[in-house]
Amino acid sequence: MMYRLLGMWLCFSLCLVAHAQSTFDVEGVVLDGHTLKPIKDVNILSKPFFAISNDNGEFKISDVPKGKYTFTVSHIAYGLQHLEIEVDSNHKPWVIRLQEAVTNLEGIELSATTDGRKAQELATISVAVSKAFLEGNRENSLMQTLKKIPGVSTISIGSGQSKPVIRGLGFNRVSVVQNGVKHEAQQWGNDHGLEIDQYGIENVQIIKGPASLLYGSDAISGVVDIEPPSVPIPHTFEGEVNLLGETNNALLGVSTGVQGRKETWFYRGRLTLRDYGDYKVPTDKIRYESYIFDLHDNHLRNTAGQEANVSFSLGYLGDGIKSETFFSNVFAKNGFFANAHGLEVRTSAIDYDGSSRDVDLPFHQVNHFKVVNNTTFFKDKHIVQLDFGFQNNQREEHSEPVPHGYMPKPADSRERIFSKNTLSLNAKTTYKPNEAHSFVFGLNGEMQNNNIGGWGFLIPEYERYNVGAYVFDHYKLNANFHLQGGIRYDWGHMSTQGYRDWFPSTVNNADGTTSYVYMQRSQERSLDFNSVNGSVGLSYHSNKTIYKLNLGKSFRMPLPNELASDGVNYHMYRYERGNIDLDPERSYQIDADIEHKGSRYRIGVSPFLNFFGNFIYLNPTSGYNESLQVYEYVQSKVVRYGGELSAGVDLNASLSADASLEYVYSRQTSGPKKNFTLPFSPPLSVLFSINYRFNDLGFLTEPSLNADLRVTAEQNKIVPPEERTDGYQVLNLSATAKLNLPGFERPTRLRVKLNNVFHTEYYDHTSFYRLIDVPEAGRNISLSITIPF
Repeated sequence: MMYRLLGMWLCFSLCLVAHAQSTFDVEGVVLDGHTLKPIKDVNILSKPFFAISNDNGEFKISDVPKGKYTFTVSHIAYGLQHLEIEVDSNHKPWVIRLQEAVTNLEGIELSATTDGRKAQELATISVAVSKAFLEGNRENSLMQTLKKIPGVSTISIGSGQSKPVIRGLGFNRVSVVQNGVKHEAQQWGNDHGLEIDQYGIENVQIIKGPASLLYGSDAISGVVDIEPPSVPIPHTFEGEVNLLGETNNALLGVSTGVQGRKETWFYRGRLTLRDYGDYKVPTDKIRYESYIFDLHDNHLRNTAGQEANVSFSLGYLGDGIKSETFFSNVFAKNGFFANAHGLEVRTSAIDYDGSSRDVDLPFHQVNHFKVVNNTTFFKDKHIVQLDFGFQNNQREEHSEPVPHGYMPKPADSRERIFSKNTLSLNAKTTYKPNEAHSFVFGLNGEMQNNNIGGWGFLIPEYERYNVGAYVFDHYKLNANFHLQGGIRYDWGHMSTQGYRDWFPSTVNNADGTTSYVYMQRSQERSLDFNSVNGSVGLSYHSNKTIYKLNLGKSFRMPLPNELASDGVNYHMYRYERGNIDLDPERSYQIDADIEHKGSRYRIGVSPFLNFFGNFIYLNPTSGYNESLQVYEYVQSKVVRYGGELSAGVDLNASLSADASLEYVYSRQTSGPKKNFTLPFSPPLSVLFSINYRFNDLGFLTEPSLNADLRVTAEQNKIVPPEERTDGYQVLNLSATAKLNLPGFERPTRLRVKLNNVFHTEYYDHTSFYRLIDVPEAGRNISLSITIPF
C-alpha cells in the first residue's frame, strides 16, 4: 500500500513538473511612447488570456502554454496595437510602448480625470493636461503655461509670479491642490503668486465649476489639481536636465531631476534655479495717477528676481499598500515695479536703472516649505487613501522706510511679514458593493495659524480651523449612462487677534483737547461657520458623442482680509477695511458639456450658469484715510454665465488646426455696485492654433511648427474705478524637435519659442500691473533644451 501511494505521488509530481515546463508567466510593463511613463488600465488580450496593467503599468498573465500568440493591447487614450509573441522558456518581460491617439491641443484632452473611460463617465467638467502639453507650452510660471486652456486665465505679477483664474474668478475661490493636499499660502493678495515649481509635473487636472464636494470650501469656482507623478519602473534609474534661456528679461534657468526604483522602494528629486532681469515692455513711458514715468531702454524697472526650488520624495510599493512622502522648498525673491508701490521712486535715492538684474526696494521674498504623505491601502473591494500635509509659508514684503501720516520713519525696510503654518488631513475610502454602485466616503480637515510682523499693518494674526465630511455615489445604469451625486457638511472656525499701532496717532477730542492714541486696527473675535452642500450630475455616451450635465451648490468661508483688514495696501495704493459681519459665500451653478469626436475632427461646447447669493466684493467708497481712498468689503448678489467652445480638425497626417473661444459675463444685481460687473472679469477671447509636423530633417526627428493667434475683445464692462482695456491680437510661434545624441537612450528635446512676434503693446485685463497702466511684455525669444539620461 505504501509503495502504491508513493507511486501515485511520484506520478502526480511528474505531471506537475511537466505542466510547469509547458506553461509560463507572461509579464511586462506598458509605457507611454513619448514620455516612457507607465500607463495604467491598459487591456492586454488574447482569448482566453487577459490582463489589465496596474498603477505602475505592470501586468502578469499566468499559466500560458508554450506557443505563438497575438495579443491586442488597447487603451482609450492610445492607439490600438496587435503584437505577436512566442511564449517559451526564453520569453523575457515584455515592454510595450503606446502612442497617444489624441492630437488636439497637443496634450490637452477634455475629460473629468486622467483615467480615460472612467473620466468620461463622470459629470464634472474638466481638462486633463499632460506632461507633453506642459513641456511644449512652458512659460515663466505654471499658471502662465496653462493660459492656453479655454476658461483659464491668470493674474500675472511681473514675469515670474502668477495665480489662477477660472472662468473669471480667482484668489481663494480657486483651490490649487498638489499631491493631494491644498496649497496654502497668502493667496488672498493681488500681488501674491503661486509658490510651486512647474518642472517635474506630469499631469494637471483643471476642474471648471464648483468642486467643494470633494475639495472643500475654497473650490467654489474650480480646482487646479497637480497630480502625483507615476511610480518609476522597477530596477530603473533615469533623470533629465532642463536648460532655459530668454531674451526679454535675460532669464537663465536650469532644472535637474532624477528618479529611481529598486523593487518596492523608489525615490525622486529635483533642483531648479532661475535668475532673470527686468523685463521689457513695448513702450518707453508709463502713465499712472496723472504722473508720467520714463523707462530706461524699455525696462520695467525693478522687476528682476531669483528662484531656488528643491524637492525630494521617498516611496514604497508593496502588497496592498502604496505610500510616498514628498519634501519641497520653494524660494523666490522678486522686485516690484518701483513706480507701483506708493510712487516712492519720485523721491527715492535708489538708482533703479543702474542694473537690470539687481532687486532693489520694493521687493518681496517668499519661502514655502511643504511635507506631504500620500498612502493608499488596497483590500478586496475597498480602497483607503490618506493624505497628510504640513506647510510653512514665510513671506516678507520690503519697501523704503518713509514716514506716512502719523507713522514716523521706520527703522528698517520690513513693511509686512506673514508666517503661516498649515496642517492638513484628507481621508477617503472607496467601496464597490456591486458593478452598479461605487461609493466614496471622505473627510477633510485643516488647521492653520498666521502670524504677522513688520511696521505696516493690513491683516491681523489669526487661527483658522475647518473640517468637512462627504459621501459620493457613482451609479452605473448601463455601459453608457452614469449618474453621480453627493452631499457634504462643512464646519469652520476663525479667531482673529487684536492689534494696535506701534506709534501714537493724534485724536482731537470733543472738548477741544488733543489725545495721543495707539489706534486699534483689529479686535479679538471668534467666528463659526457651517454649511451643507451637494452636487448631482449625469453623463451619457452616444456613439462618438459625450453629454454631461452637473448641478452643484458650494460655499466659501470669508478670509481674514475680508473680515478684519484695516490698513494701507501700498501695492494697490489704497486703504482697505474689512467687515466682521460678512456671511459665507454661497454659490449655485449648473454646467453642461457636449463633446463629439469624429475620425478627423472634434468639437465641444461647455456652457455654465452661476448665481451667488452673497458675493464678497471690495467696494471703493467716497471716504479717505491717510490721504488714500478707502475700500470696504461688502456683499452683493451676482449672476454669471458663459462657457467655452472648441473645435479641431486633422487636415492630413501632418497638419492640424484648432480653435477655442471663452466668454464670461457677470453682473451684480444688488449692493452699492448694482448692475456693474466684477473686477478682473476676462473679456471674450479666441485662440487659433495650427500645428505642422515635418518629416525628419537630418539629425532632427519629429520636428514640428506651431502658430498661436490670440484675439481678445475690448473689455468695457468694468466696475469703477477699474478702467476699460482695448482689444488686441497677439501672435506666438514655436518649433520643437528631438535630437538623438550618442550615448543617450532617449532623445534630447529642443524647443524654440517666439512670443509676441510683432512686439504688440496690449493690456491683459486680468494682469496685476494692468491696474497701473503697464502693458504686457514685449517680444521674447526662448530656447529650451531637455537632456534625458
